[in-house]
Amino acid sequence: MITSRKSKSIGLFSGGLDSLLATKLVTEQGVQAVALHFRLPFLSPARPTKEDKLRSLAELVGASFVPVDVGDDYLMAVKTPQHGYARNMAPCIDCIVYMLGKAKELAREISADFLFTGEVVGQRSHCQNKRSLKLIEKVAGIDGRLLRPLSAKLLEPTVPELTGLLRRERLLDIKGRGRRRQIRLAHEFGIIDYAAPTGGCLLTDQNYASKVRDAIDNQQLDMQDIGLLQLGRHFRLDSGAKVVVGRNERENRRLEQLVVDGDLVCRPKEVMGPMVILRGRELADSDPETAARICARYSDSAEDREVLVACSGGDVRVKPVSAEELEKWRVRPQVEEEEEKEEDES
Repeated sequence: MITSRKSKSIGLFSGGLDSLLATKLVTEQGVQAVALHFRLPFLSPARPTKEDKLRSLAELVGASFVPVDVGDDYLMAVKTPQHGYARNMAPCIDCIVYMLGKAKELAREISADFLFTGEVVGQRSHCQNKRSLKLIEKVAGIDGRLLRPLSAKLLEPTVPELTGLLRRERLLDIKGRGRRRQIRLAHEFGIIDYAAPTGGCLLTDQNYASKVRDAIDNQQLDMQDIGLLQLGRHFRLDSGAKVVVGRNERENRRLEQLVVDGDLVCRPKEVMGPMVILRGRELADSDPETAARICARYSDSAEDREVLVACSGGDVRVKPVSAEELEKWRVRPQVEEEEEKEEDES
């Protein structure tokens, strides 16, 4: 695989500090790098997602930027992860194995010599202990050709190090959750424009995870359903249909953009109130009225008065649902998950 040409590599690139530094550690040794960025559907809005920004960050550390969409095959990792969930509904090991699989395919196309990531030993207890890092490499089928530049000196030498493509002494031995060394190194490299560390995956959030679990249980987790998960109050009717209620005007506007064929949409006509979406494969005869009554419940009308609600099938005048009925259908978090347990780093 290795030739006399200039060596090539592909790195998983989120745009966060670790992926920036990992890329810089590779490119500063004269290796060409592709910064492979996955457009993940569960990425937190707090993370930098504008691609012009990500592209400029990749160029800053000497890499070319390639964005990649994920498909329904990615959702299988969320629905049935082979290696379990790290926290709430986050399938961390399966997620990175998926991304490395796509990176491996691209590596074949461009004859790249190795892959690399910004993973740090011990930074995340479930998926970045030494045992998990080795497992990821094995399951992805890239034994010896997956480099973690930030922690390389704590791990077995990889093919690019053993063959002289990279000098091991210029790689690092960072471990743990602290970021002081990374921040200091970023300043040494002149990298000052990077995002502050945040929880990047919504699947680790308990409230969001409860909606994902509910969607999986009711066979309603596909790409067109994911957009609804970040918005509104969620209710699951007895028929299995879902009702989503906007919490403010901003959410109402966003919900309007997510309506698909087959949805029933409700809004109160004579008073202020939310936009409501009713979505289901097979609706019960009572579901449209129930959605209208939920809409009335969250309107500005008094609880005991009938409300005129405009629905996709026509206007209806309904009484708001009771608090007891509403709570019966509400999608709520299950028993709180335990925090990640520390795993043996040896």
